[in-house]
Amino acid sequence: MLAIDLLEAWQQFLAFAKKRCSETAFGNWLQPIKVLESGSTDEITLEIPNIFVKEYLLANYREDLAAFLPVNANGEPAIKFAIAAPVKKLITPATPTLNPEEEKQPLLDVKLNSNYRFDTFIEGPTNQFVKSAAMGIAARPGQSYNPLFIHGGVGLGKTHILHSIGHYIHANHKNLRVQCITTEAFINDLVDNLRNKSVDRMKKFYRSDVDVLLVDDIQFLQNRLNFEEEFCNTFETLINQHKQIVITSDKPPSQLKLSERMIARMEWGLVAHIGVPELETRVAILTAKAEQKGLFIPNKVAFYIAEHFDHNVRQLEGAINRLSAHCKLLNLTITEELVERTLREMLPQTPKQKISVEQILKSVATIFEVRVSDLRGSGRTKEIALPRQVAMYLAKVMINESLMMLGASFGKTHSTILHACKTIEEKMAKDETLRRQISMVRRNIEL
Repeated sequence: MLAIDLLEAWQQFLAFAKKRCSETAFGNWLQPIKVLESGSTDEITLEIPNIFVKEYLLANYREDLAAFLPVNANGEPAIKFAIAAPVKKLITPATPTLNPEEEKQPLLDVKLNSNYRFDTFIEGPTNQFVKSAAMGIAARPGQSYNPLFIHGGVGLGKTHILHSIGHYIHANHKNLRVQCITTEAFINDLVDNLRNKSVDRMKKFYRSDVDVLLVDDIQFLQNRLNFEEEFCNTFETLINQHKQIVITSDKPPSQLKLSERMIARMEWGLVAHIGVPELETRVAILTAKAEQKGLFIPNKVAFYIAEHFDHNVRQLEGAINRLSAHCKLLNLTITEELVERTLREMLPQTPKQKISVEQILKSVATIFEVRVSDLRGSGRTKEIALPRQVAMYLAKVMINESLMMLGASFGKTHSTILHACKTIEEKMAKDETLRRQISMVRRNIEL
């Protein structure tokens, strides 16, 4: 490859990458890179502002670089990196300085979502603890549960809780400065300040000017050791100053691919799990979302939708948005038939296959390592009694039959079914292992 061809190849790569990343990411990571003249035509020399850019480039575009640029004997992109020399600033007698008000302006203008407040958060058994903890730290920032680490699946309300804390502190602790930021934005901010030689200003802002730091999606810090170290240093500084930190993630700290030091810091305070809302809570969320859009959904239809959208709240919002559009544009009334027709693409497996007591017994027997005949029998040992109660509980939850019919299936009375359900619900509230076992049974049944 000629030197001029290398430059053209790099420009083609940039055009390719620009279409596949955000404008902010392109400006922070790729735009600052320059091609330097090189005596070799089998290798391209890139000038980068710092080592972080090299790590980002190879981690995200290694295969694409190999397609556009020369490769070595191992098939890797033949790139030589050179760190740009720091720009020397001219010292003038009257260097302008920021006034105190300007110095306090945040580096990032991340606004809180006005719809995400405590009073719009629908509470249920799976998120009640998280909401209570969040309200506790919002009322007394830095004095309890510090840091608060919230984890759970996608679309379950972690960001809603995070922004709710910010709104409450803004309204009730006006002297406290709140910064709500995503992990990706923190990384981009760090890169931007490295490029502009203003890292000290960024450190001062996060470690001195912020009283409450709300960080969303910390899982994006995984496998980025240099950025993790900077965040961890900021984390420790704020904690030592008794300033509040709240972090959200899709996994608990122990399951994140972060350093032991970082994991230990995040487990210092309170780790709280937010689970998938049960049917009644999903119906309440659905009704609230519909009312916000001026849409009336009959109770029967609301239960129908909530039964089919049991993964996360964002699915429910998507269903409401689609229904609202159809009803308003076509002047239609909401019915089960309309829901099934309108949401067919979102419900690929509806209607659900009917579940039988036999399926539940087989799945419980597999997970708890007992025989189906023992579950149907009258043995009262702990090894048999607990799985039998789990089977009764799941039958009541998953099968739309009367208690008398369910009791007959087990050779028991309806009061025995009720007692079993109450017992399992109480044990689930305290026993994480039992909750996981029951979750595995349900997944096996629903496959």
